[in-house]
Amino acid sequence: MHYHEYADLINNNRKWVAEKLELTPGYFKQLAQGQKPPFLYIGCSDSRMPISSFTQTEPGELFIHRNVANQVSLTDMNLLAVLEYAVEALDVQHIVICGHYCCGGVEAAYKGTATGVVENWVSPIRDIYMQNRQEIDSLPTEKEKLNKLSELNVIAQVKNICTTSVMHRAYKTEKFPSVHGWVLDIEHGYIKDLELPTKEWQSLGILP
Repeated sequence: MHYHEYADLINNNRKWVAEKLELTPGYFKQLAQGQKPPFLYIGCSDSRMPISSFTQTEPGELFIHRNVANQVSLTDMNLLAVLEYAVEALDVQHIVICGHYCCGGVEAAYKGTATGVVENWVSPIRDIYMQNRQEIDSLPTEKEKLNKLSELNVIAQVKNICTTSVMHRAYKTEKFPSVHGWVLDIEHGYIKDLELPTKEWQSLGILP
C-alpha cells in the first residue's frame, strides 16, 4: 500500500485538475453548475471503501453518506438530513446501502469487544447477531460468520431506511427511489447485490 505524505494530497490534486482540464477544458465549470445524482450511497467510513473507484463513477453521480459499519439509525439527524435532501430535493432514483466483508465495526459487535461510543454505535449489529445466532453460529469458520453478519447488517439497515418518515412520504407519491443492499468483498474487489425480502416487507407494509 502506498502511504502519502500530507503534501502529496495537495500536489496530487493539482495534477488531477491539470489532467481533467486537458481532457475536458470546461469540466469544473460544468461541475459547478449543480448536482443531479441518480444514486444516494450510504456506506461504511472504512478507508478501503472509496466507492467511486469500485464503481467507476465520476463526481456528480453519487450523493454519499458514510459512517462506522453503515448504520441507518432512526435518531441520526445527519443521516436523516442526507436522506431527506437526496429524496426530496435531488430526486435520486436509487438508494444503495453498502457494507463490506472484513468490517471492524461488525467484528467488534460480533465479538463484543467494542468500547465507549463505538460500543453504543454498533450495539444494533450485536442485536442482529443475537437474533440470528443459530444461523450464524452454524457456519464453519469465523470468517463465514462475520461475512454473514455483514450481509444481515446491510439488510437490516435497508429495512430501517424504508421505515423512515422520509420514505413514508415518498411512498405516498407515484415516484420513489428503489432500495438496494450491497456488500463489497474487499478481498476480491467485487460488489455483491444482496437479495432483499421484498415480498415479506410488502406484506408487513414496510414497502408499498
